[in-house]
Amino acid sequence: MRVISGIYKRRHFDIPHSFKARPTTDFAKENLFNVLSNYIDFEDGVQALDLFGGTGSISIELVSRGCEQVVCVEKDRDHYAFICKIMKQVNTDRCFPIRGDVFKFIKTCHQKFDFIFADPPYTLEELETIPTLIFDNQLLNPNGIFVLEHGKNNNFELHPNFWERRVYGSVNFSFFKSL
Repeated sequence: MRVISGIYKRRHFDIPHSFKARPTTDFAKENLFNVLSNYIDFEDGVQALDLFGGTGSISIELVSRGCEQVVCVEKDRDHYAFICKIMKQVNTDRCFPIRGDVFKFIKTCHQKFDFIFADPPYTLEELETIPTLIFDNQLLNPNGIFVLEHGKNNNFELHPNFWERRVYGSVNFSFFKSL
């Protein structure tokens, strides 16, 4: 896993072979952040939420790019420990890993975020419900952006907050905005 840009640019972190996570590819991650940089100044006090943190690839990228705070939610014990280890290695106090269920977190969270990223397992039964849960629970600040990574078989174009879809190889990103 490699950090694309920011203060930790070019840092590499070896992901244990035993991990079940499917990290966002460097190609897709680089293109995603190229698009996002046109809409978000990550160094301007941005509060970010990384759901289904996995390897922590998106969280470390957000911290590296200057987010004021990144909350990372990951259910798996080993993945959570790996994310904590990475954040300790870079000696940051801007990332707050939480070990827990994403759906419970969404329903009980009272914080609002400028940017939310979710990369659930593509086969997750509840994947289609995530955008509605984000907006029903009002987790996004006005003018905030929510990005959902998903497989090619998901289509969110009819969701009222849908904005656009970007495809990079087998990786699909659906972008949503607050109304």
